[in-house]
Amino acid sequence: MILSILYFVIGTVLVIWGADWLTKGATALARRCKISELVIGLTIVALGTSLPELVISVGSAIKGNSGISLGNIIGSNIFNGLFILGVAAIIAPIKFSPKMLSRELPFNLLASVVVLLVSGSMLVGGAPDEYVTRYGGLLLLCFCAVFIRYTFTIEDDGDGNGEVQQPSPVWKIILFMVVGLAALIFGGNTFVEGAVDIASWLGLSEAVIGITVVSAGSSLPELAVSVNAARKGNVGIALGNVLGSNILNIFFILGCSATITPISLEGFSCIDYYVLIASSLLIYATGRFGGKSVITRTEGVLLLLCYVAYTAYLIMNS
Repeated sequence: MILSILYFVIGTVLVIWGADWLTKGATALARRCKISELVIGLTIVALGTSLPELVISVGSAIKGNSGISLGNIIGSNIFNGLFILGVAAIIAPIKFSPKMLSRELPFNLLASVVVLLVSGSMLVGGAPDEYVTRYGGLLLLCFCAVFIRYTFTIEDDGDGNGEVQQPSPVWKIILFMVVGLAALIFGGNTFVEGAVDIASWLGLSEAVIGITVVSAGSSLPELAVSVNAARKGNVGIALGNVLGSNILNIFFILGCSATITPISLEGFSCIDYYVLIASSLLIYATGRFGGKSVITRTEGVLLLLCYVAYTAYLIMNS
């Protein structure tokens, strides 16, 4: 058990550290290719903070631990929407920009609904032998392509940031990306191995351990970025990071995982999906119908309490 916990901790550290290095390298490469800051933020940075979920989910799917793969994605999005935004809003109220109201918010809600649809009979309680099929994975990847294309269309319309920065040397970009990728791959394998052993030792299903412990661990980059941004008063970054990561978690990461191998729904219930959609609806309703389009400190506390209640429900029913 001690060795499993050690694997889990070492894997978490390596995945987060590797994601940071790979994101730095990818961002530097994008700037060198003269891609705008807006597109970098909506795609590369959002994907960078979601790299732990990508490595863990795809690695789990390949190893046959699909409960951890799907649980990690659903749990990460719930953790991002309820816990991270709750903490960030308590630090500083989060205001929605007009562009975010018409762009990321609808895509975030759409992603939550689509993942329910590709899960088939989960709509009515789904039998344990149901799967997110390869066709479902390909459909999610198509939605991802639409989102990426839409993002680049925004840049074509002149909505990008024209700020020019000194490009990094090519050797430095390559070093960041190679070392970051190596740390991600090794850390992801170690993380999954430790998480599976811990789940078995505690008598928890892979779905529960994926939705709770694994998702929280893989969401640490989003937590660090959003809390740091909120402390500095950059609340737009805090919100944009969470929404961008949530969209890519479902459309890209789950799409890749299910395309590689069908994802079993054993151990999951409609409650998990409904909480995912409810968290997206809460954010959407706050932005669209909250009058001032702000997540206040009081609403931040309510988001946190919702996450605590859901986690308690999972543990008591495991």
